Amino acid sequence: MLDTGRTEETLLEVNNIEVIYNHVILVLKGVSLTVPKGGITALLGGNGAGKTTTLKSISNLLHSERGEVTKGTISYRGDRVQDLSPSDMVKRGVIQVMEGRHCFEHLTVEENLLTGAYTRRDGRGAIADDLELVYTYFPRLKERRKSQAGYTSGGEQQMCAIGRALMSRPETILLDEPSMGLAPQLVEEIFTIVKNLNEREGVSFLLAEQNTNVALRFAHHGYILESGRVVMEGPAAELRENPDVKEFYLGMSDEGRKSFRDVRSYRRRKRWLS
Repeated sequence: MLDTGRTEETLLEVNNIEVIYNHVILVLKGVSLTVPKGGITALLGGNGAGKTTTLKSISNLLHSERGEVTKGTISYRGDRVQDLSPSDMVKRGVIQVMEGRHCFEHLTVEENLLTGAYTRRDGRGAIADDLELVYTYFPRLKERRKSQAGYTSGGEQQMCAIGRALMSRPETILLDEPSMGLAPQLVEEIFTIVKNLNEREGVSFLLAEQNTNVALRFAHHGYILESGRVVMEGPAAELRENPDVKEFYLGMSDEGRKSFRDVRSYRRRKRWLS
């Protein structure tokens, strides 16, 4: 865990942003969050809460979907970045791993990884060293490095997508739904690797995740989104013990285990958005 007794350097700051799609559909409503250097920050909430839109606002991938940040600011290391291109964000050390993995299916695993180093200009030796580093964290990828990515498992494709991001030497990775479609054992493996990359390599993470239980075990800080708004935030350990989070997201209440479907959504909105 991070030492909460020291002053943290803020890498990313999202300040009161609103996002509109197609000039009509308001998706995010005054979302604010910060990502400290060396931290794992979780962005939590159900499907359609606005997690992916928040990540795309930061990586500047919104325009490809006719989305636009209409209010607020996004800063990285103190510089306003919301008008930069996605490639400019990569050069600044911010890269997004998309939901659904999105590997180049016709390329081998190793070729996929090397595409992540496309923008680098520090020579083949440095790229080769980083490729070996990726294989150290993902030994399964080394075993499958000559296989076409499209014929690997979902877990291997997720590892490939994260490894490809690492090849760009990022300072911050925006990780979208890393557990989606994976077996629990693989989810644990992926999150353990994220934790190791954070602690050993100093990579900061902002991860969007529906699996609140797993995310709060590995994250340092969390934000919960509901209907495009941040309704709760705090240290991950405190969120895990919060009665509302236990009831609405972890399926636990004072009366025992509870299904998320049993909790009427208007009760959450009434309590958090009033």
